[in-house]
Amino acid sequence: MSATTLDGLKIRDEIQAELAGEIAALKARGITPGLAAVLVGENPASQIYVRSKVKACESLGLYSEKIERPATMTTVELLAVVETLNQRDKIDGILVQLPLPPQIDTRRILEAVDPTKDVDGFHPTNVGRLVAGRANLVPCTPAGIMEMLRRYQIPIAGARAVVVGRSDIVGKPMALLLLHQHATVTICHSRTRDLPGVAREADILVAAMGRPAFVTGDFIRPGATVIDVGMNRLVSSEEVERAFHDTAEPLRKLESKGSVLIGDVQPEDARDRAGAYTPVPGGVGPLTIAMLMSNTVRAARLRRSK
Repeated sequence: MSATTLDGLKIRDEIQAELAGEIAALKARGITPGLAAVLVGENPASQIYVRSKVKACESLGLYSEKIERPATMTTVELLAVVETLNQRDKIDGILVQLPLPPQIDTRRILEAVDPTKDVDGFHPTNVGRLVAGRANLVPCTPAGIMEMLRRYQIPIAGARAVVVGRSDIVGKPMALLLLHQHATVTICHSRTRDLPGVAREADILVAAMGRPAFVTGDFIRPGATVIDVGMNRLVSSEEVERAFHDTAEPLRKLESKGSVLIGDVQPEDARDRAGAYTPVPGGVGPLTIAMLMSNTVRAARLRRSK
């Protein structure tokens, strides 16, 4: 029996339909939530991400601005851009697209964003609130995963959860959100001994380490829920042959499109062993942008309530 596919596009549409009502209520009070996306340099992936975020704002009727700056920009210059956005009342959410060029101090930039406008949830104030269980603005990808689990009625309380990856953007906040919902949580990383053995204990397994098809069947307890956060682009037949068991269809895609997307989980193993899993693409990815929209609306509401 194959695993249930957890459809991120379906959940995204549900979230956006609910947001439409909130946005209409705010607009009736003369408030249009506004998002500013700051893009430094010409990273093609970053350009795609920012375009998709601006497009999502347009579809929901949010105000949005895309602020583009050259890759030669300095930390001080970017700090000035952030401070200007902090002061603008029309802007409820500030998103600084990562990664930034190497000469820019990323930590200083993220800490300069007004915490009430930090729709990525990266500011130390928002991280602290998350740790304390009093979160206002939560990192978008983990928040989207929690929505996925809730809407598919996957039990969290009492479950064993294993998060593979300890990034500030996904791994750590994911573990905290699961913990606050009464899961027993283990965070794994490159130094974890017997990583497959630890992962096999999971009722809920979250893979977020950025390594294509790293989590194989040996990591998955039969019937577990597998959440694949990875988004890896394969551009050679050798990469495709290493990542997939049945290579015929991925190789056709590679030939026609020039690349193939795969997550951090080996997809055929997930289908065979998991009880439920998120595909790549179409799983976690759409929820990240949906939760960014949700955070922007929430920031607008919280700021106006003060």
